[in-house]
Amino acid sequence: MATIDLGAGVAIAGAGIGGLVAALSLDAIGVEVTVFEAVDEIRPAGVGINLLPRSTRELDALGLLDRLASNAITPDTLGYFAKHGREIWSEPRGLEAGYRWPQLSIHRGKLHRILLDTATARLGADRVVLGHRLTAVDTSADTASATFAGPGGTEVNVSAGAVVAADGIHSAARAQFYPDQGPPQWSGALLWRGIVDRQPVLDGRSMIWIGYPAQKFAGYPIADLDGGRQSFNFIAELRPDDATLADREDWNRRGDLADFLPAFETWVFDWLDVPALIRAAPQTFVYPMVDRDPVDRWTFGRVTLLGDAAHPMYAIGSNGASQAILDARVLAGCIGSHSDVEAALGRYEQVRLPPTSAMVEANRGLGPERPMQLVEERAPTRIRPHRRRDHPFGGRRDHRGLPAHRRVRPRSPRRSDVARRRTY
Repeated sequence: MATIDLGAGVAIAGAGIGGLVAALSLDAIGVEVTVFEAVDEIRPAGVGINLLPRSTRELDALGLLDRLASNAITPDTLGYFAKHGREIWSEPRGLEAGYRWPQLSIHRGKLHRILLDTATARLGADRVVLGHRLTAVDTSADTASATFAGPGGTEVNVSAGAVVAADGIHSAARAQFYPDQGPPQWSGALLWRGIVDRQPVLDGRSMIWIGYPAQKFAGYPIADLDGGRQSFNFIAELRPDDATLADREDWNRRGDLADFLPAFETWVFDWLDVPALIRAAPQTFVYPMVDRDPVDRWTFGRVTLLGDAAHPMYAIGSNGASQAILDARVLAGCIGSHSDVEAALGRYEQVRLPPTSAMVEANRGLGPERPMQLVEERAPTRIRPHRRRDHPFGGRRDHRGLPAHRRVRPRSPRRSDVARRRTY
């Protein structure tokens, strides 16, 4: 068995979004940190992702917002539509909603690459160790340890001042602490995701939700391209009877149009041809909507859980990555505020466990989809428009009652607002 001693430093298992933001946040307060990642090579994966203002605020504190924004779209509207294409309601997002930080729509692979490149530059290339899959953790009064399956099947034991398990929904650390948890719980929904290069949908800064809980199409732009075109990310959601399609959670598992496109063939509106958009995608990826029951404890001595290892939740409301980022920032704030490691990790759990557990439970309800379900029940056929408009958002006023062309942009945030160290 090979051994690595990090002294009082922190070992993070998992170089995903949460693990990398945790590493950058700890490094920013002077904590020596090393990240261990299971895969041998990190490649761009997944499709689009949304970062809510509460998470972009934290990424701004790490000096990343400008680079992220230059690789993303800043959406200003979220529109909800019935399956016949008529608007149910719409609401402003990000800066247009009065937040001082934007919401960002970005390719998950670009986000991950920016975080990885920044971590490698700031921590040092030797502090991001690939090919090490977490298999077990341990803790004692004055140290923590993590065991990894290293290259060639070698076993590597790492001792550190603390171990943070950010190793995803199939976390080895969580399974060790909760051996009877079983597999992730499937909601019955499958998500087919894809990206299409096309002309902008609506105004090119709008997110759309169409349908109702049992059948939904969502989409949003994630990048501006040459010639006025955009990369448009979409998610088609169904609740099929065949559960065999939900046997694996993998962001890169290829989808088959025959499994979901027929259900959307009639979704052709004057402002969007949904089946044509889906067919234009070079490829799709299928992912079951799964989560796990909240647990009453994340921290065990000098070991704690973070992100999907701690609170895997349904992909609703753009909360998964954003919550992992908040975990990471609070964790660093707690470690920076407490000289005792166990007290710091305990405080982190105290701050983050209750709201994320509540969010897991809330995501199991219909949430903002409830009005969409009511429209499906009460007006399942095409309804008459209640006003004349050039497109679904035409003529509406914003949340302040101002016409769209008279919107007032909120003031920009002061860097000092985000650079201040948090204490817990």
